[in-house]
Amino acid sequence: MRGHAKGSTRAALAAGCALLATAATGCSGTRSGSPDAALTVSTTTAIIADLVSQVGGERVDVNSIVPHHGDPHSYEPSPGDAAKVTKADVVFSNGLLLEEPGIMKMVHTNAPKSTPKIEIAEKLEQYGGTVMKLEEDLGLDVLWLGWAVEGRVAGDGSQVRTTATQLEGPGELRVYLTDTLGRPKVYVDSADGLDAEDSFTLPPEAHTHVNWAFSKPGTYKLTVEGRTETLNGKAETFGSGTFTFTVGDAAEAPKGATVLDGGHADVTLNAETGEVYVRADEEKSGERTRHPASDVVLNVPDRAKESVPKEQPYGFLGKPGADLWVLPQAVIGKHVHGDLDPHAWEDVANAQAYVRRIEAELIKADPDGKAVYEKNAAAYLKTLGALDQDVARKLATIPEENRELITTHDAFGYLAKAYGMRVAGFVVPVPNREPSAAEVEQLGNTIREKQVPSVFLEPNLAARADVLKRVAQDEGVGVCTIYGDSFDDTVHDYVSMMRHNANELAKCLGKDA
Repeated sequence: MRGHAKGSTRAALAAGCALLATAATGCSGTRSGSPDAALTVSTTTAIIADLVSQVGGERVDVNSIVPHHGDPHSYEPSPGDAAKVTKADVVFSNGLLLEEPGIMKMVHTNAPKSTPKIEIAEKLEQYGGTVMKLEEDLGLDVLWLGWAVEGRVAGDGSQVRTTATQLEGPGELRVYLTDTLGRPKVYVDSADGLDAEDSFTLPPEAHTHVNWAFSKPGTYKLTVEGRTETLNGKAETFGSGTFTFTVGDAAEAPKGATVLDGGHADVTLNAETGEVYVRADEEKSGERTRHPASDVVLNVPDRAKESVPKEQPYGFLGKPGADLWVLPQAVIGKHVHGDLDPHAWEDVANAQAYVRRIEAELIKADPDGKAVYEKNAAAYLKTLGALDQDVARKLATIPEENRELITTHDAFGYLAKAYGMRVAGFVVPVPNREPSAAEVEQLGNTIREKQVPSVFLEPNLAARADVLKRVAQDEGVGVCTIYGDSFDDTVHDYVSMMRHNANELAKCLGKDA
């Protein structure tokens, strides 16, 4: 489990303030400008599209690559998205590795070279915002093992490809990831031999969650190779290494090896140095350590033993019901990210920084529209300032003992820090398999320990939150909604989203909840 300490005192300061009136805002979501708009703008998310439309008004024609219901962590762009990007005068993305790498690759491949490609949150502090380190600790009772890339790679849109080249062991290894719709994407499958297809790409300084599934107990040795790839097709191999896994309690680690059997770690390739190692977070200090591949053993104990799901998409894992030793991905959906939390807009003060950056970039692209952009931005900043106070005032009504936030997605660290909440993490079961008894018990224990009156799910993840709803029902607590990365048919704009979140939190965690 993890939590956030209280951040700013804005919530406390606002507790006694009167509700401030807010200026009218456009509530229709992504708003296109007039047919003769001065700028055509593409954004990666509907949230950013709304902010751009508020500043740009009728001078900009805005479209979002990820639709209202989409998940920027996993959305796969279409040819239609690429066609829109080719016409863009400016492209705005969030940055900090929020977006699925394929989205950013599509942008860099299709947008004109002269088109500014602005990753807003990458320079948020220069516009009055703040960014936080992403802390992940979901309390798994087995090793939480992902893949990571360290070191910079020259060239916009460049990526690092990791390829499994050899496996020695008593059974098969499958490395896969389950998306938010419960569909598995297989990256490595040794059952038919290993070749160039047993690979995947990550952008520089990125990390992703995956499932590691072993078909039999014993000792395995997996060799991987790293290669940099640029948009112009140039590829260069930079290093390889072999990792040892002990699967099942009877498998013994070599003497003198460092054994990792819990916490958070990544199989890591360094594109600058060519080194291949395991990057691990020390449980007590939180400090990051790096272990050469030859010196470390990754343990998959019998408590990680599961059964192959009966659902057809999981047939690649073997016969339904067969034994399987799995290190789980632990979170819903494809989730590539770096060290910094990208969900900065959940603090309204940061949304103001987004607006200042958008204003500056639109003026650069369209100097003739400066007066319009400045006027629209000033009006919207006042709206956001009032919204910030309103959210703080609402959340200040929640009793101190109820300020625990349990959600389906770790997207609310900024909200918690800004408004005096605390985020309680928990293990999210892999979609399309029954949660283990330990997972259900752990979630129930968390709800009882924190004594929360309600838990929260995001509308676009509701279909994958069965365990949360079931345990909440068993524990007699409410299930409420909160918006993180996406809008939906009910909420179409940023101001409405944050008002909903504040009202829902106050209602579901308040004195009368």
